[in-house]
Amino acid sequence: MSVEILLASGRRAIERLMVDTCVITRAAGTTYDPETGYPTPNTSEVYAGKCRIQQQTASAGQRDVGEATVLLLRLEVQVPMSVVGVRVDDVVEVTSSVHDPDLPGRRFRVRELAHKTHATARRMGCEEVTG
Repeated sequence: MSVEILLASGRRAIERLMVDTCVITRAAGTTYDPETGYPTPNTSEVYAGKCRIQQQTASAGQRDVGEATVLLLRLEVQVPMSVVGVRVDDVVEVTSSVHDPDLPGRRFRVRELAHKTHATARRMGCEEVTG
């Protein structure tokens, strides 16, 4: 069997496991309210569709932000290989989850992008910030 056939088979298999959905957005400047002067961040959509959330390890890091301490949870978000253009600092928001009712609404910031020749899914190392 050729590498192309094996790779296509692997991609179809991993996509069958992508039963959750998400939206990936990117910061796109700021708009200021003319009456209040308050800023409103704008975003642009990079991707919306199926995904898979995996926590590779149970590791978490603690950071001090001002006087608050926040817990940073690391995990991996997987999307189909056809998704292109994702960047570090993009935000992934889970919009639905078949098997975990606690996932929808959670937001994760992309911290790492993985690239390799024979990838079966686009894998992104992410952090969820809880406080």
